[in-house]
Amino acid sequence: MKQKKIPKRMCTGCMEMKPKKELIRIVKNKEGEVSVDPTGKKNGRGAYICRNIQCLEKAFKNKRLQKNLEIQIDETLYDRLREQIESNQ
Repeated sequence: MKQKKIPKRMCTGCMEMKPKKELIRIVKNKEGEVSVDPTGKKNGRGAYICRNIQCLEKAFKNKRLQKNLEIQIDETLYDRLREQIESNQ
């Protein structure tokens, strides 16, 4: 039987390829609104980050999420991501 291919995406923090289901997706829609996408199916430009505080800190420090999504991101989104990561650990 043929094995199903596992989709991989790059984490914006550690820059490693990981299975899509292990990552958190942040999406920017056509209106320019940035939000966390728990389903991974919202329309728009997406960026992925590990469920790891160190990766989030790296992405914040180097402004990688802003570069990937091509928009200015306020700190409330980073706080929301930090809370979500800490609640899962």
